Amino acid sequence: MKKARLSTQMQWQAIVDFDGTISLADTTDRILARFAEPGWEAIEEDWVAGRIGSRECMERQIALLHVSPDVLDTFVESFEIDWGFVAFVRTCMRHGVPVTVVSDGLDRTIRTLLRRAGLTELPVIANHIEPIGGDRWRLTSPHAARDGSCASGTCKCGVARSLGRPATILVGDGRSDFCIAERADLVFAKNGLVAHCVQAGVEHHAFSQLADAARLLEEMLTGVVPAVAGLHLKDKIDG
Repeated sequence: MKKARLSTQMQWQAIVDFDGTISLADTTDRILARFAEPGWEAIEEDWVAGRIGSRECMERQIALLHVSPDVLDTFVESFEIDWGFVAFVRTCMRHGVPVTVVSDGLDRTIRTLLRRAGLTELPVIANHIEPIGGDRWRLTSPHAARDGSCASGTCKCGVARSLGRPATILVGDGRSDFCIAERADLVFAKNGLVAHCVQAGVEHHAFSQLADAARLLEEMLTGVVPAVAGLHLKDKIDG
């Protein structure tokens, strides 16, 4: 695989996962562990075993929640995030690369934590959680694959196509990023996504903190270091 300099003339877009990437832990699991009826873990086991998709998993789990909106928001505000995400966003903004948070998690949780980080302007694409009276909740998935080709609540490959720019930077950490990692032009990976990329032969840059990913992306966009070009990016440059 050849190396190529990233060109700022190309129409890049950045898709950043949330749980385990921006947040330091899986925020949905923490919410369920605190406020859900017994049974949510058994549903999780069905998903891990591949018996159900993440969309069905989360719909059933969120139906088990008992928490008022204000208590939920206060609980979420205590969650830790990787503050290097702010540096990553600023790097992208300097180079005209739009950033979208794309998650198979919960939009309300994501917006609560982005607000705390001063990043309310960022678009968020995720499952939608809404109160339905008292302390009960409902989950819908407006960004699921309509043709049934993806069992996730948020089809990240479909989202990437809909955003309209031809070259995609992915920043992710786990299972919901596996499919799009094989289609993205530049991949920053941590945790389980690293193992998947190695196994699938996907070129990637491993990171543990988003500040490191931000520094490397800055160096790539300014030509200080070359980028490992995936197949799609190679075709765009050579063509």
